[in-house]
Amino acid sequence: MINANDTPATAHLLIVDDSLDELRLLKNLLDAHRFRLSVAFDGIQGYQRAQTLRPDLILMDVRMPKADGFSACRLLKADPQTRDIPVVFLSAATAPEERLTGLSIGGVDYVSKPFLAEEVLARVRIHLQLAGRHSAPQALAAEPLDPDEVLLQAGIALIRHRLSEPLTVEEIATQLGSYEKKLSAVFRQRTGLTVFGYLREERLKTARRWLAETDTSIQDIADQLGFQNAGNFATAFRERIGLTPTAYRKSVRAGRPVAEEEEA
Repeated sequence: MINANDTPATAHLLIVDDSLDELRLLKNLLDAHRFRLSVAFDGIQGYQRAQTLRPDLILMDVRMPKADGFSACRLLKADPQTRDIPVVFLSAATAPEERLTGLSIGGVDYVSKPFLAEEVLARVRIHLQLAGRHSAPQALAAEPLDPDEVLLQAGIALIRHRLSEPLTVEEIATQLGSYEKKLSAVFRQRTGLTVFGYLREERLKTARRWLAETDTSIQDIADQLGFQNAGNFATAFRERIGLTPTAYRKSVRAGRPVAEEEEA
């Protein structure tokens, strides 16, 4: 990673884009300012090259074949070797929800295409300076995770971020640049649970915390955690914990801890 004393012109940038025209434009722009450049043509290749090359910053398109930019960013942020590399999305996917997704999964910036050359240069330099100021040298020595563990951690992060949504296993896998069979096997091997089993446990864990620490209504908790209604939530909670949500809240507030076997 670049350090605080380096100038932006010494920095190594990885450009990930499937459009040869866009790559050519960016390469000409950044070459003129003496950046060192590498390229990748889809999200998976971008993630793999980031692992190998450890660039100082990544310019990432969103809509690409095999794995889009969001999938690549999720993998980058799940891997201790690459999670601190700033990712700047540079894309024609500019709907508000797309911009918010890019930033919420770890992107540091989001630039719209067609872009202004001066804006791209300004944002690249700003984020290189910020990365140099806040980089942790020990991150470079982080123990590598095997690909299945990276996929698992990326999947867990996605699930936790989207507990309220009616996700399918296929959708989760696609958003990680993987496929359903692979993702299911990784979850079973690494957690002992199916993907939906893990999702259910995360929802109920969050429900226990909200019941104990907030006054949020049972209906609102059910809505915010993706249950069809309060009745379905209460049934799932009682089957797992051994108490209804209301009884659990009263027990915790009264200082009577739930027995271990009820939470196991």
